[in-house]
Amino acid sequence: MRVIARMNVGGPAVQVSGLMREFDSFEFDHRLFTGFCAADEADYLDTVATDVKATRIEGFGRRVSVGGDIKAFISLIAAIRSFKPHVIHTHTAKAGFLGRIASLISLQPSIRVHTFHGHLLNGYFGVFKRRLVIIAEKILAIFTHELLAVGEKVRQDLLAVGIGIPRKFGVMPPGLEICHLPNKKESQESLGLSTTTLHCAFIGRVTQIKRPDRFLEVVTEIKRRGVGLEFFIAGDGELLDLCRDRIAKENLPIKVLGWQSDIEKVLAAADLVVLTSDNEGTPLSLIQAGMASLPVVTTRVGSVPEVVLDGITGIITGLDIQEIADALEKLANNNDLRSQIGDAAKEFTLTNFGVKRLVHDHETLYKKLLTNRSRS
Repeated sequence: MRVIARMNVGGPAVQVSGLMREFDSFEFDHRLFTGFCAADEADYLDTVATDVKATRIEGFGRRVSVGGDIKAFISLIAAIRSFKPHVIHTHTAKAGFLGRIASLISLQPSIRVHTFHGHLLNGYFGVFKRRLVIIAEKILAIFTHELLAVGEKVRQDLLAVGIGIPRKFGVMPPGLEICHLPNKKESQESLGLSTTTLHCAFIGRVTQIKRPDRFLEVVTEIKRRGVGLEFFIAGDGELLDLCRDRIAKENLPIKVLGWQSDIEKVLAAADLVVLTSDNEGTPLSLIQAGMASLPVVTTRVGSVPEVVLDGITGIITGLDIQEIADALEKLANNNDLRSQIGDAAKEFTLTNFGVKRLVHDHETLYKKLLTNRSRS
């Protein structure tokens, strides 16, 4: 029983969809339970993974709602008692909270697994709420048989504040695949982009933790320097309208595409990818960029250094605007360097972050946990 609060477009949804598609259906009765996306979010199941079946839970979603959360909690208990799963695997914070408690209340002898696709320790809450989150996760970790983090840095951050213990806290790197990339010129024309200049993509949710304001400052600096580089935003979120306003006001060289369901077309249209976040788990956009042979410039946050090898498959920077702009300018002005880094990125990401590896690792983990239980 795989549980995630909502399948909004983003890394967790891509991971979960890959697992649902690729799991051995002869060996596993594998079911997905999820809620609904907010009005300002694109639902990955409706727009991309239309082949993935899911049971929708009323009340499950992004926002905290007492009535909705209670309804979702009761529905989860009923679903667990009906399905009687050997393993309940929760993904992301809200599903981890409600799903694991529902598992305990249901009195079913399920093995509980939870994946941290990132964490809420930095950039999300004030001091008081952060302490509450840590306390809740510490308690839940006691009743969880296996904790997983998408990267070693995420794992170490959580262990450092006392969430979980090392012997039952593993690392499960992301796994995904991209399809064959379409023609570059045709992709650029389809998206309304110039076919005669270099393009740098900002791919992902346009929300505070991703720091689109920092991205706009970087573009402003690139424009001031006269670097021959244009940008586009492929994503949606609550800050997109503010970005549009500033782009128009300052005449920045940025095309706002909004959310795009065809990630291959987006990658084909780009020459570089930039990430300006304050906090990340293991960003899938950088893995996808690598698989598309695109060099990236990214801030050193979360498990980014596990996805990007600094100076080899991309350039990792601090949070300083000038430093990010320097890295982009360096790549924009050196065709050979872009090609060299792009080739290395493709080899590295395809080897380490394929979807088949992800599925194999999950199947192996579940079998190990079930075998250990049967022996004890």
